[in-house]
Order: sequence, then C-alpha cells, then structure tokens
Amino acid sequence: MQAIILLGAPGAGKGTIAEGIKAATDFIHVSTGDMLRAAVKAGRPVGLEAKSYMEKGELVPDGVIMKIVTARIEEGSPTDRYMFDGFPRTTEQARLLDEVLVAHNGKLLYVFLLDVARDILVDRLAGRRVCKNCGAVYHIRNIPPKVAGVCDACGGPLYQRADDSETTVLNRLDVFQKQTRTLIDYYRKKGVLKHVDAGKPKEETQAEIVAMLQKPALRK
Repeated sequence: MQAIILLGAPGAGKGTIAEGIKAATDFIHVSTGDMLRAAVKAGRPVGLEAKSYMEKGELVPDGVIMKIVTARIEEGSPTDRYMFDGFPRTTEQARLLDEVLVAHNGKLLYVFLLDVARDILVDRLAGRRVCKNCGAVYHIRNIPPKVAGVCDACGGPLYQRADDSETTVLNRLDVFQKQTRTLIDYYRKKGVLKHVDAGKPKEETQAEIVAMLQKPALRK
C-alpha cells in the first residue's frame, strides 16, 4: 500500500486538484472532509461528534478523524494507493497515520503542500456556493451558475455553507496556520514534503504532481 497527502489551507483547491490526479492515476481519493460531512448528514455517531467543531471552523479532534481513516484503509486491499485530501492536519494525526501505514505495510511517498496567497483563499471560500440537493459546487464569480442561486445540474437551491462565511473563513485560515506549522516541519524533516504553487491554473498544478507520481521507481 502506498499513500500521498495533499496538504493546504482551506480554499487551496485540494479537492479539485485531487480529482484531476485521480483521473490521471490509480490513486484512490480519500477526503476526510467529505467523509465527515457524510457522517453528519447521515446522523452517525462520529458525525454528530464532529458537527459542532466543523460549524465553528475548528479542527475535528484526532480521535474522530482516525476512526474514519482507519476504517477506510481496512476496507481496501494491500495494493491500494491512497491520496489523502486535507489529512493529517496535526502532528499527532501524522504520527497516528504513520502507525496505521506501518501496521498495513504501507509507505508514504510524498506530502504535497499547496501554496496559495491568503487573499486568494478568502475570495475562493467566501464566494463558494453549494447545491443543497446534489452537492455541486459553484463560485459567484469564477464558476457562476447560469441562473443565480440555482444549480445547473439539478435545479436545486444554492447556499453558502456556514464554514464559508468570511468571518469563519478567516478563523479557519488562522487555525490552519497555527496548527499545521509543526506538521509541515515534521514532513520536511522526513524528506517527503514537496511545495507546489496552487495559485496557478489547476491544470498546471495537477500536471506537476502527476509527473512526480508517474515515476516508475515509486512502484517499488
């Protein structure tokens, strides 16, 4: 089993870039954010446990995150290649993930740090709108729907998630910077950290990462 990590502040484009990498490689996209939101929507215990933290833009406790991640890995096969999107977010989560990988004979290949200027991050998040019915994502300027407030795909109403309000966005960015400083140092010391400019067009960012992942040596 092999794994890579996409690390970046909220709004850095982790999910979008992950989809591009997924389409070009055999890495399985594992988004803890999506899994947590699904757990919240389904009313599962782990989702209810995480809900109050997510609505305030705070980090979900390590124990809750690891329950979801470990379960996902155990569902897979020994030859799977995982792409973690926005996880881990703390050094403790990183250590716990190392333990899980070792226990499953896994190897961490790279941690891609997606670098984006703060003002761009705020604009991306505060302008985001999501369909209540199908979950399609839009942006009021960059990816506007054909009809304001209405989803192009299913006609459902668009809304701004509570954690995308400008006040909460600023708090999320502050929390990210504070909590991940030591995490970035942790992966830098392990020799797996790769800085990637995610402020440029997503296709260029995706291509840069895919080129590194297609090296034959990584299969060994």
